[in-house]
Amino acid sequence: MSSRRPVALAALAATAAVRWHRAGSADPTAVRRKIAVATWRAPREGRLLTRLVVDADPVLDYVSDRRASGAKGLTVMHVLGAAAARALTTVPSANSRVLAGRLVPFDGVAVGFAVDVGRGTDLAPVKVDHAERCTPAQIATQVWEGVRALRAGADAGFRRTSRIAAAVPTPLMRPLLAAGSLVLGGLGLPLLGQPGHPLGSIFISNIAPLGIEEAFLAPVPFARAHVYFALGAVTERPVVREGEIVAVKQFTLCMTGDHRIVDGVQCAIYLAALQELLADPSVLDTPLAAA
Repeated sequence: MSSRRPVALAALAATAAVRWHRAGSADPTAVRRKIAVATWRAPREGRLLTRLVVDADPVLDYVSDRRASGAKGLTVMHVLGAAAARALTTVPSANSRVLAGRLVPFDGVAVGFAVDVGRGTDLAPVKVDHAERCTPAQIATQVWEGVRALRAGADAGFRRTSRIAAAVPTPLMRPLLAAGSLVLGGLGLPLLGQPGHPLGSIFISNIAPLGIEEAFLAPVPFARAHVYFALGAVTERPVVREGEIVAVKQFTLCMTGDHRIVDGVQCAIYLAALQELLADPSVLDTPLAAA
């Protein structure tokens, strides 16, 4: 019996080595699907879903003016990130996550942005810490730095996480993500190549390049972000203004919130503050302390 144990251990080690080697060239789409299957069970969590229609011209004019002044790469998504973070300071109790059955505040408002890494085959987050203190141009700079690193394969943490996910046997994915939920999302500590709170307090996905106007994002439980936004495409829509039907450029924000943390009243206060900031984005150029 004792002689069989070393042989079994050697076989197990050899199998693990083969899986690790194959993981280096795994299909990114298959890895994402594997993570998704291990992440979500049948829907049972309390979710708060709402949509906000925003006039696009103030934001588009702001982006055009700032880019003309040298704000490279600035887009509507970066303006939304700055506004969403700033607006959350109006309901600070909502800037929390659930840990051990109680609400624990985040340290500042971090915003995560979904990044297309492989032309639709893979996605990765880029997080901006303390986004409530940043201007849209500063957020754009940080996001594009992260995008370049991811697309160039220079983000060692993302490469390590993807490879581990590809190598781990499917039955072990749920326990691994459960551990990640506690360490990454709850305690905010780095693990397996990912930083603590990898998606931040607020996570934004820009679906506008796909021509989609509305979509509600599915929360990622282990990250414990509590507000998700999908930024829809800008379209010209008929709107009644002062009794007249006029064509107005608008986009729709679809929000998915964790109902354990965000309730209807908080949501209304938050969205009102967000809409006010998007109606005059120049306010975001003033540091939060001064504002």
